[in-house]
Amino acid sequence: MSHEKLETNIGWMAILIAVVISFGGLAEIVPLMYQAEAIQPLPGVKPYEPLALAGRDIYVREGCYNCHSQMVRTLRFETERYGHYSMAGESVYDRPFQWGSKRTGPDLARIGGRYSDDWHRVHLGNPRDVVPLSNMPGYPFLAKTPVDVDSVISDMHALKTIGDPYSTADIAGAPAALANKTELDALIAYLQGLGKHAPRG
Repeated sequence: MSHEKLETNIGWMAILIAVVISFGGLAEIVPLMYQAEAIQPLPGVKPYEPLALAGRDIYVREGCYNCHSQMVRTLRFETERYGHYSMAGESVYDRPFQWGSKRTGPDLARIGGRYSDDWHRVHLGNPRDVVPLSNMPGYPFLAKTPVDVDSVISDMHALKTIGDPYSTADIAGAPAALANKTELDALIAYLQGLGKHAPRG
């Protein structure tokens, strides 16, 4: 088929454009699929404990990712403010990962251990009590809502199915780990674990 015929025949042109785009897409996607399988957890990174896993679900449910990213980029002004840039090995057990770039509030990738549990308790209840100019909404109801134990156990089973190394004992121990815990306790446990195993410097 000559070049001129191809340019004047819309049907063939559309088919060949689709073929070229498909090959280009495959050339970009296939290597990433193999690379994802090769990514190993950083030292110390383990699947979420039951309480932190519940907290992560609450974080997603309440839409915290709409204002807070969890991805420190490699730019100097970012690493000076937040610490070491984010690495894929930190997020191997995050499904879905919480990277993003939206920052109405600060990035939370390195928030773990920066503030006490009591600080988080006050901040999540009414952010303006500790950050007067904050526009973040309060979440006082979390302190009155018990953790949904059955949901966490179901999550652990599902995550084990797709490869997270939860043992039968880990799952069996979840009810005891979640006994008398509120959603606020869970969210704080999740936040306190963020960035704990990131490289230093």
